[in-house]
Amino acid sequence: MTQAQKLDVLAIGAHPDDVELGCGGTLATLVAAGRRVGILHLTRGEAGTRGTPEERQDEARSAAAALGVAAVEYLDCGDGRLNTDEDEEDALIAQLRRWRPEIVLGPPASDRHPDHGRAHRLVADASFYAGLARRGQGEPYRPAAVFSFMQHDAFEPRFVVDVSAAWGQKLAALAAYRSQLHQADSEASGPPTKVASPEFRAAVEGRARHFGQLIGAEFGEPFWSRLPVAISDLMTLVPGGLR
Repeated sequence: MTQAQKLDVLAIGAHPDDVELGCGGTLATLVAAGRRVGILHLTRGEAGTRGTPEERQDEARSAAAALGVAAVEYLDCGDGRLNTDEDEEDALIAQLRRWRPEIVLGPPASDRHPDHGRAHRLVADASFYAGLARRGQGEPYRPAAVFSFMQHDAFEPRFVVDVSAAWGQKLAALAAYRSQLHQADSEASGPPTKVASPEFRAAVEGRARHFGQLIGAEFGEPFWSRLPVAISDLMTLVPGGLR
């Protein structure tokens, strides 16, 4: 395994396009602030109704470039049957120790697609086990925090990130997934799916506008945390748009 530069944030999704849909605006915002960000897809989307694994990998690379992230890689945990056994844990532990992110962003605990809930458990467990000196290979390392982005099912967020300035980059990342998502400028070929519908694309924007409105912003991306989020300066919580 080649040496990798340390990341500030690593976003992990079960399938190519999960990360971009759930937290693409947040990643672009972090990059704009000078943070090193990476994306790890746990599968190559090989069981998807539309597109081939090769197409989806090409789309994922284009999406990552649109967001400006420093690295994008894949594991083979099994699309449509996402495995969370010791081999998959060890593979993810190795990546966490390689990149040593301060923050991990991952799927929610429960969601419409069973792979998302399984991925949440895998991410949470591997993030803990990566800090154990006698588990796996390499120098132990445990991320400081693991947060979950929202996918299909809604949850009560612990915090919302203002992604208004990065919304155009998020849209560019979603436009890269031409085999998966509805594109306003063309008719995507393939069987109909929920995520390929115009209604789904409208819902992505509607949700972002809803959570943005709650924090006085145009667009927002919600996150969940198992533990309370610590702050050092109470005044950082004052939303300028609500004055």
